[in-house]
Amino acid sequence: MVDTSRLDDLIVCTECDALYRVRQPERGQVAVCARCHTVLAAPRAKAALQIVALAVATLILIVGAAVFPFLRIEVGGVANAASVLDISYAFFDGFLTVLVIATMSMILAIPALRTGLIIYVLAPFIVDKPALPGARAAFRVAQQLRPWAMAEIFAIGCAVSLVKIADLAQVTFGPAFWMFAVLTVLIVIQQKFMCSWSVWNALASQTPS
Repeated sequence: MVDTSRLDDLIVCTECDALYRVRQPERGQVAVCARCHTVLAAPRAKAALQIVALAVATLILIVGAAVFPFLRIEVGGVANAASVLDISYAFFDGFLTVLVIATMSMILAIPALRTGLIIYVLAPFIVDKPALPGARAAFRVAQQLRPWAMAEIFAIGCAVSLVKIADLAQVTFGPAFWMFAVLTVLIVIQQKFMCSWSVWNALASQTPS
C-alpha cells in the first residue's frame, strides 16, 4: 500500500491506474510501470528544445496542409485539385455543417491549438526563464486535448481511402498529403520526447500553487 499522505511525488499509470511513489529519475533513466510496463517518466536532456522545435514544425505543416492542394483527381480527361479547406467548404451546408466543423476541428484546429499551448508552456524553459502566466492551465488543456487531435488519424484514413479509389480514377497526391504524412511522423516523435511528469515537476517548481 502506497502512503498517500504526501502527494507531491505520487504518480499514477495512465494505462492501468497503478499508484507509485516515484523519485526524480536521472537523465536518460526511465521509470516504468511494474504492472503493464507503461513508461511513467523519462527525462531527456534538452527535451524542451526538441519538443518546441517539433511543435513549431508541426504548426507550420498544419497551416500548409490546410491551404495547399491535398489531392488531384483525373477522370476522362477532366482533372480537379482541392485542398482540405476546399473540400470542407463544399460540404458546408445544412446538416453536414456540424460534421464539417467537428472534422476540421479535430484535424486542424485542435492540433494547432494543442501545439501552440505546448510552445507557450515549454519555450521559456529553453532560455532558462520562469514559466509564463497560466502555464500550468495551458499544459493541462493541452493534455486534455490530446485524444481529440486527430490529424495523423486523418492522414492514415485518407491514404487507405485513396488506395481504394485508385482503380476508379487517376489520383495524384498533392503537397498537403505529404505534409500530413510528415505531420504524422512528427507527432509520434513529439509524444516520444514528451515526459508529462517532468513538465509538471518543472512547472510546479517555477509557478505558484
